[in-house]
Amino acid sequence: MEKLVIDGGLPLHGEVLVSGAKNAALPILCASLLTDGACTFRNVPRLRDVETMAALLRFMGAETDVTPPVVNVRGASVARPEAPYELVKQMRASVLVLGPLVARHGYAKVSLPGGCAIGARPIDQHLKGLEAMGATIKLDHGYVVAECKRLHGASIHLDMATVTGTENLMMAAALAKGRTQLIGAAREPEIEELARVLNKMGAKVDGAGTDVIHIEGVEVLHAVDHAIIPDRIEAGTFLLAVAATGGDVFVRDAIPEHMEPLLAKLRAAGAEVLREEGGIRVRSEGARSLKGGDIATAPHPGFPTDMQAQFMAVMTLARGTSVVTESVFENRYMHVPELSRMGADIEVHGRVAVVKGVAGLSGASVMATDLRASACLVIAGLTSTDRTEVLRVYHLDRGYESIEKKLRPLGARIERVRGGG
Repeated sequence: MEKLVIDGGLPLHGEVLVSGAKNAALPILCASLLTDGACTFRNVPRLRDVETMAALLRFMGAETDVTPPVVNVRGASVARPEAPYELVKQMRASVLVLGPLVARHGYAKVSLPGGCAIGARPIDQHLKGLEAMGATIKLDHGYVVAECKRLHGASIHLDMATVTGTENLMMAAALAKGRTQLIGAAREPEIEELARVLNKMGAKVDGAGTDVIHIEGVEVLHAVDHAIIPDRIEAGTFLLAVAATGGDVFVRDAIPEHMEPLLAKLRAAGAEVLREEGGIRVRSEGARSLKGGDIATAPHPGFPTDMQAQFMAVMTLARGTSVVTESVFENRYMHVPELSRMGADIEVHGRVAVVKGVAGLSGASVMATDLRASACLVIAGLTSTDRTEVLRVYHLDRGYESIEKKLRPLGARIERVRGGG
């Protein structure tokens, strides 16, 4: 086990480069299953989740070479259209192979992902959509077994704006016979990115980025060479880190259009946020110079749930009281007890957290419970003048590419050491 040791209290200055988007890379890697050709994906982040997805593709027989930031996948040799529990339990996004496998091979056997630390996330919308497209769905000892000689187009009304559900059905519909309409689709930038990749492969996808997506199925898709968009959540985490510690940092490759809700909240709090060529610059005198602000998470284009914990870390020091409402997941406040160990004043009432700004946080040994909670605790540690130890950083490594190596050149005193519990 490893941990991060942080001696905080220093402002951040300089420039940091944003890696490729994890939440775009994972479905795009699955899209390689839709073709026999050899696909090349660039700007792929070096993450545990990418390694897990590559392991899953190899298990099924796809030739997969991971040399970050480049991943090559050739799906011609897929012999086992299955996703075993041993891999799916490591990463819920493994369920994204379901649509491509049924569409191209007529069969898929995928372990149910179950819940996770931040709450249950069922795949009923995935299955409902595939059934509407003609698939026969069975549950067999914890696995979903889906079969269909060839899927057909359908009009599918999604009961919720599920990101992975939208992606799974988009990929399935790309090879279905006829026209598919997804109504109530998720609108995240990563869905637009998947649509771009599918269209480069020869698909006919229109409307991605809106709540109605049209897909005209084609007979065959071709190989693609594509560079993944930058990660808006990683970019936002760096912006919030600077807002908390103070300083002046240019976040290169951050895309402002993907981050408007966060940028608006940072500006309202008093941070200086500037669009510049090639990225975003943030300047701050530190969290104590900021004023508290309220957020309510929502599907895109609302405030992203994946930024809630990091924003809360800043608000623990901001002047006044902030109210955080988590509307997406029912159990995403597990970072609160750890922040409280550092001196934060937070009260949780169901899905609402009331945060009263304090004069400072003190260092402590804290435990990461999930990916974004990990980033929240790193930000908190950077503000403290005492030593903070963040345990279980394997959560962090699922979504951040060597975050300590990116923070150190900015002036942070942060090291990765063994013995993380």
